[in-house]
Amino acid sequence: MRRIETVLLLLLLACALPLQAQIRGSEIQVNVVPDHQDWNYQVGETATFKISVTRSATLIDNVTIDYEAGPEMYQDVKKKGVVLKDGTLTLKGKMKKPGFYRFDVKAYVGGKEYKGACAAAFSPEKLQPTTVMPQDFESFWTNAVAEARKVDLNPTKRLLPERCTKDVNVYEVSFQNMQWNYRTYGILCVPVKEGKYPALLRVPGAGVRPYGGDVYTASQGAITLEIGIHGVPVTMEQKVYDDMFNGALMGYWEFNMDDRDKMYYKRVVIGCLRALDYIAEYTPWNGKEMGVSGSSQGGFLTIATAALDKRITYYAPVHAALCDHTASLQGVACGWPHYFYWNKGKGQEKQIEVSRYYDGVNFARMITDKQTGWFSFGYNDDVVPPTTAWATYNTVKGPKTIKPYQATWHFWFQEQWDEWEEWMLRQMHLKN
Repeated sequence: MRRIETVLLLLLLACALPLQAQIRGSEIQVNVVPDHQDWNYQVGETATFKISVTRSATLIDNVTIDYEAGPEMYQDVKKKGVVLKDGTLTLKGKMKKPGFYRFDVKAYVGGKEYKGACAAAFSPEKLQPTTVMPQDFESFWTNAVAEARKVDLNPTKRLLPERCTKDVNVYEVSFQNMQWNYRTYGILCVPVKEGKYPALLRVPGAGVRPYGGDVYTASQGAITLEIGIHGVPVTMEQKVYDDMFNGALMGYWEFNMDDRDKMYYKRVVIGCLRALDYIAEYTPWNGKEMGVSGSSQGGFLTIATAALDKRITYYAPVHAALCDHTASLQGVACGWPHYFYWNKGKGQEKQIEVSRYYDGVNFARMITDKQTGWFSFGYNDDVVPPTTAWATYNTVKGPKTIKPYQATWHFWFQEQWDEWEEWMLRQMHLKN
């Protein structure tokens, strides 16, 4: 009998193990490490980079690599077929002006390609953006917001019982944006216990997707509203969003770039402000702490929302995109979507002019000393260059904190996420 029980137990374990096992990372690692722990240098200093290629944390002999080095997005040193006899190589780099010196390395092991990178900062606190703020920038946005607010929110609200918890009620909501029947959809999470609460608006990164809502932050004692930007419900099947992204919304960030009134991001930015209107009018907001946060495209929307609505008391942009579009016209790394990088803006005079009304840097110039910011990004990010992230941060005059996580690319580390969440809870006085 015991033998049968033992066999059954082993069979159950054998069935369970495949469900628990996950593929994580790679046995082969390409490491590029600078000789300063904070990855920061002063202009004129020489940075030393050590490249190593390992298998199971052990150096691989006679491995072949290619590498590119130089100012990020404009690397001018390119080497192919370099053999690392003991799996290591030491190289140097320096900058004559503030910026980032980047190494991109490709190693070839067993017929496969593996990548690594490192971008070191040179006097990043001195980086300044290139974009020019149009004289009517503030009046353009002030008038646009005023016109939008003439349209009644006309909200809808639908309970999502399957997402609710004992502490949080979860709803899909919608409200009108900048014209009749032009709607913004989102997921609203409200503490079950009656009372008045601080609020957080969550704004999205680029793409088209459904949303689950920020139930965790709501469970800590806050109202959270996570919005989509495309005017469609945010609870449909993933395939619907995939079809939109690969169809009608493909490349939406470039729609109507020659007309500041029709540019796609106008309705997106306005939708963020109407979301604040919705929170203020239709939720038990305490009238005090109001925040906004997002990453990538959402980082840009975070800055824009804080700039245009002074109800925002705290804001947290993470690797903010759409900042300093015109930097590439001067041979400097520019923000995603890199509008003028490929053809240096030739024949795009109107688009260059319009881009200034949708540049995170110009919104950052409007943030006040009554709004507190937390900025975070990665030095290795090849989507949102740290050059633009630092330049945008340097533009802000109000109270601010910068927390780079140097080794991240265009993603979060768990520690970064935890620090971000804790910072926001402190701003809402929900954590000491």
